[in-house]
Amino acid sequence: MKSSFVHAARRAGATAVIAAATALPLTAQACDNVPDWAQGACNRLGQIWNQGNDELYVTGYAWHNRAAYSADKIKSFREESWGGGWGKGIYDEDGDWQGLYGMAFLDSHGHVEPIAGYGYQKIGRIGDNWRFGIGYTAFLTAREDIFHYIPFPGILPLASVGYDKATFYATYIPGGKGNGNVLFMFGKWTF
Repeated sequence: MKSSFVHAARRAGATAVIAAATALPLTAQACDNVPDWAQGACNRLGQIWNQGNDELYVTGYAWHNRAAYSADKIKSFREESWGGGWGKGIYDEDGDWQGLYGMAFLDSHGHVEPIAGYGYQKIGRIGDNWRFGIGYTAFLTAREDIFHYIPFPGILPLASVGYDKATFYATYIPGGKGNGNVLFMFGKWTF
């Protein structure tokens, strides 16, 4: 009983920390107390939060590299990683995408994984509506099988292809034999 209570408390705490990280509105006054070297980043985050378009995220699939796992281990994973989230994003003065997001989805073991972070992509365009991007995401997440829902940071590559308001994303989570090595795919609709 005590173990399940501690586990539930950690999960709730992780979700609250991650939700708070994305729910804090950034204003010009919030950046006044930031050191000079961080002013630009603070102002950009405020711009994304206050002027960004609303973005709906839908997660869907996590492919596990077959070379990194045994056949039995692959069978034990759920590769359907259903979930979703919300974010705010802008195309900056260079035409590159920057965004803040929060999501929750089912991990490979069927446990909820909350995640919140910042994404940046250099954008290339083909015609008026097609675009592709390459960049990174820096985030805070929490997993049951890593630190028992104690939040931890990460940074991963982020690739995308989009048409009009829809964007398909993929990131690769590196690892060793028997861990990581996952191609995670999700979509976004910009309002």
